[in-house]
Amino acid sequence: MSRATLDILPTPLDYSALPAEDLKARIQRKKEELNAVILGHNYQRIEIQDVSDYLGDSLGLSQEAADTSADVIVFCGVHFMAETAKVLSPGKRVLMPDPRAGCPMADFVTRDALRRLKAEHEDAAVVTYVNSTAEVKAESNVCCTSSNAVRVVESIPRDQSIIFVPDKNLAAYVADRTGRENIIAWDGYCYVHDDMVLVELDAVLQAHPDAKVVVHPEARKDLLDRADFVTSTSGMVKLAAEHDKLVIGTERGLVDSLNQQYPEKTLIPLSGAAICGNMKLNTLAKLAWSLDHERHEVVLEENIRLGAERALRRMLELSGGWSAPSAEESRLEEVGLRKSGCGCA
Repeated sequence: MSRATLDILPTPLDYSALPAEDLKARIQRKKEELNAVILGHNYQRIEIQDVSDYLGDSLGLSQEAADTSADVIVFCGVHFMAETAKVLSPGKRVLMPDPRAGCPMADFVTRDALRRLKAEHEDAAVVTYVNSTAEVKAESNVCCTSSNAVRVVESIPRDQSIIFVPDKNLAAYVADRTGRENIIAWDGYCYVHDDMVLVELDAVLQAHPDAKVVVHPEARKDLLDRADFVTSTSGMVKLAAEHDKLVIGTERGLVDSLNQQYPEKTLIPLSGAAICGNMKLNTLAKLAWSLDHERHEVVLEENIRLGAERALRRMLELSGGWSAPSAEESRLEEVGLRKSGCGCA
């Protein structure tokens, strides 16, 4: 390690002047000192993924971290993800490299706005996508992920109305799959997935007509109707292990990671512009600064944490719970929920 990394520097900008290898060495040293674990979402920059102990989707990462003996969790993702880690690991400190890394879809719904809608539909059950704030989760009956949303909704009596927040596209997908007409969808969406259009898909398929198409259910229905597979990010990881040629309709970070893992395959982003700027706010320099300064810590009021935990635990009960990946699942999900190959503990 060079002399430049021995002293704690005042700002992330100062860290950005350090060579990448110095930053990685500093991150490793401080991580061991704090007994910390670094979580990297699939949409993070490759440089962040390279130093992460675990890669995957938001809920899976939080569950993975809760199962470790780490004292500190550093979540390289967006704010609601770090909140979920705190919900499931109340005894651990949770840090974020950049607190400005938010989620526009999560911001579509607030606790007060949801309370007003609940007052208008007093008998409705509230199903909340995990891409939401802890405050909103705490107002919910149950949470869901993109992979278990159909199962969660089907667990609710068919004659009971459902308020589904915050993603209208996922709500429409679930309504289509379940045949339910009593889903009240919040008018929110993920701009990354909602902005993907058929023209982009047509252009990619013209160049790769034999490729299978997989699209995330946060996309609009016209794209889902053209897909061979509709699945979550973890489902996309499995499909990449099984297929040699895929058009992948989700954020570019996952596609970049899969291409790094499978250089011999043809894995094409449906849209080259499908980039979440919020996810990309995290950098190696900010991560090193966050560890050295032990900032920025995510703190939740206990009543909110407990309310959010109830909704998450209810979802896990309906989904059969969660367990660490088996050896075969680990093989298939080499870029999913796994220990990283960077040599980090």
